[in-house]
Amino acid sequence: MSQVDVFSTEPLLGNPVAVVHDADDLTTEQMAAFARWTNLSETTFLLRPTDPAADYRLRIFTPGEELPFAGHPTLGSAHAWLEAGGLAQGETVVQECGAGLVPVRRDGERLAFAAPPLLRSGPVEEADLARVRRALGLAPDEVRASAWVDNGPGWVAVLLRDADAVLDLRPDWSAFEDLEIGVVGAHPAGGETALEVRAFCPGIGVPEDPVTGSLNAGVAQWLLGERVLGEHLASSYVAAQGTAIGRRGRVHVDLVGEGPDDEVWVGGATRTTIAGELHL
Repeated sequence: MSQVDVFSTEPLLGNPVAVVHDADDLTTEQMAAFARWTNLSETTFLLRPTDPAADYRLRIFTPGEELPFAGHPTLGSAHAWLEAGGLAQGETVVQECGAGLVPVRRDGERLAFAAPPLLRSGPVEEADLARVRRALGLAPDEVRASAWVDNGPGWVAVLLRDADAVLDLRPDWSAFEDLEIGVVGAHPAGGETALEVRAFCPGIGVPEDPVTGSLNAGVAQWLLGERVLGEHLASSYVAAQGTAIGRRGRVHVDLVGEGPDDEVWVGGATRTTIAGELHL
């Protein structure tokens, strides 16, 4: 097995994922138990693909449930698969997971995945938005915009005044119920990062996810697709995440193409921090 740090070029400042190789003989119960034991935001299991177009199949578990897709586990698992000698059939690595086939490519020194289609998008009903505000301790006028950006984990996203407002949040964990909430605010123009992002999902056993590829993918599809921030947000930008909990995540987002054929690619640095054997 491997443990891979994702979305940071600096040791121990990204989001780790535990990756179990050759996991075909493990049961679902063993996978879930191991994910609870690691207590990381996600633990993944590499298996033989069932789709001939895929290079490998991936199952993704939080401490509380299995997910059809997640971003930092996709990049970390692709890194571990390649490092272990995996050879892609084509120019990109193709991952099979609950959300379907997800291409992963090399982007310079980084890996990047193509954002899968949103399972739920569009406006957030007032009753749900009130629950979000309650969980985050926000007044109605503190939310500039909101949308469903669910590509598997169930994300709903809100845009706040700026990055400082995002960093100042003190969530009420007892009010989250089944919500997975992403919060976004813009940094001043011209800086290293364009956005500050935080991800809260206590319902699946992860109070604050350090750096979140799936949320950043959905947020990019929303903000760039609807030009929510206008010219402030370029079609290629870097988002910061994890600042509030002592991490230094950097998520690289690129919008490729125009119109109905455009694609959002989400990338970041990956490095193996632990390698060893798993005995169950």
